[in-house]
Amino acid sequence: MASIADGAPASSILSREAIIAGPGYNRWLVVPAALCIHLCIGMAYGFSVFWLPMSHLVTQPAADCAGMGFFGMLTTTQCNWSVPAETHVFETFIAILGISAAIWGGWLEHAGPRKAGFIAALCWGGGMALGGLGVMWHQLWLFYLGTGVIGGVGQGLGYITPVSTLIKWFPDRRGMATGFAIMGYGGGAMIGAPLAVWLMKTFSGDGVQGVWQSMVILGIIYFIVMSIGAFSFRVAPTGWRPEGWTEADAAKSKAMITKRHVHLERVAKTPQFWLIWLVLCLNVTAGIGVISMASPMLQDVFGTHLLHGGGAGMTPEAQKAAIVAAAAGLVGLISLFNSLGRLFWASLSDRIGRKTTYYCFFILGMILYILLPTWGHMGIASMFVLSICIILTMYGGGFSTVPAYLADIFGTQMVGAIHGRLITAWSAAGIIGPVLIASVRQYQLDHGVPKTLVYDRTLYIMAGLLLLGLICNALVKPVHDKHFMDDEELAQERALQKDPGGAHASTAARGQFGALGVVFWLAVGIPFLIGVWIAIAKGAALF
Repeated sequence: MASIADGAPASSILSREAIIAGPGYNRWLVVPAALCIHLCIGMAYGFSVFWLPMSHLVTQPAADCAGMGFFGMLTTTQCNWSVPAETHVFETFIAILGISAAIWGGWLEHAGPRKAGFIAALCWGGGMALGGLGVMWHQLWLFYLGTGVIGGVGQGLGYITPVSTLIKWFPDRRGMATGFAIMGYGGGAMIGAPLAVWLMKTFSGDGVQGVWQSMVILGIIYFIVMSIGAFSFRVAPTGWRPEGWTEADAAKSKAMITKRHVHLERVAKTPQFWLIWLVLCLNVTAGIGVISMASPMLQDVFGTHLLHGGGAGMTPEAQKAAIVAAAAGLVGLISLFNSLGRLFWASLSDRIGRKTTYYCFFILGMILYILLPTWGHMGIASMFVLSICIILTMYGGGFSTVPAYLADIFGTQMVGAIHGRLITAWSAAGIIGPVLIASVRQYQLDHGVPKTLVYDRTLYIMAGLLLLGLICNALVKPVHDKHFMDDEELAQERALQKDPGGAHASTAARGQFGALGVVFWLAVGIPFLIGVWIAIAKGAALF
């Protein structure tokens, strides 16, 4: 086994064979490495803090700016960008996330998490910094290229990089392990968004907030933190098992767990892959639709009911500002429950099985979506907010549970690559969900439906989507034997990973954690807890 300590050449430092763990390695050190990456790319959910400041960068716009279209804004330096023109970058990097994960998932399995994680750091950190330069030079096309396209590749590689590694280190706790990492993606905005706001205020001047400085600094920070995570990865040797655990233990559980492996090139020929693709897509479509409209939904449905005493004695302008501030508290709670739900549900799936966990998502989700209009009609804002928070735990839980679901059904050998293909369901849902809820809302407003009632039909549609997801989940069965790799194919695939195994391959002893491990966990845990505190403080405004 090559390693830096053994004097391997520099060209092998990023290779997979250089990071195969030796005896005594503690698998719990892999988790904070994964969190380093996911807490950084999770800033994707916090990009909304940039939209309004970016739309006021030109203090004296030209006279002919009114009515300028999107393509004109791509190159203008004399006119401010519209918020809709800016927000398409979110759709861009979510779409590129799915595409890049699908394209390079197979390569990642052979290249290893260090190389993939480092490239993700270059793309997300570097892309964000390049996007910041686009803001500085007021070139919207460069913002899209840096943050949307290059950053989207970093999102895709960074998202799937830890999955295969964690699942192979935690065959006994697949859900919990991936839940920890993917929890970081849900919580990244809780850290990144307040930091971005602080940086923009710090570098503001002449009535313009420091958007480009904030993006460049964040890009540098993210590159460094993600690189630390990437270089901290170690992969489990072939045949490694945790102490006291055997594959027979997995067979006794309620989950459908196979001991064999399906090749990436064969997985799309199985009905199970497409059923799970639909399961994820439908769950995410319903959840992301609520995320995209949560704040205006709360304002439209409850209005002055959000204010103490109904806002009596306040001017209309003061009432509007107070309502917006209260609704902003919901956004903070959404981030919190989206993040914590990823760990809770994924860990629970280790006990009750992945299929049962998704049954919970769909059945409980349908009940809550149907109840939301009722809470609105009755004016019970607290139950409305609580229902949305529970829905968001299941939205996040769907992301964190699906890698373990895939490992159970298709085996662990190529689960990272298979997960990469499946993430295209997220890209599709990221477009369908917001468009569906926004278009139905606008249609009803155009036809005279009161604002307090415009979401009823949409929420019932979301419940219907979850019913379809429930049916798809029920149809998931074990994979037919013909789709699994035989022993020769599996040996060839493992040879491509250049894992020589060795005497320590089956070592089950628990490695030393040490002071370095404590420091590593604190380094990722403290910022996350600060983000949790900020989210709770914002959410307190609702009560």
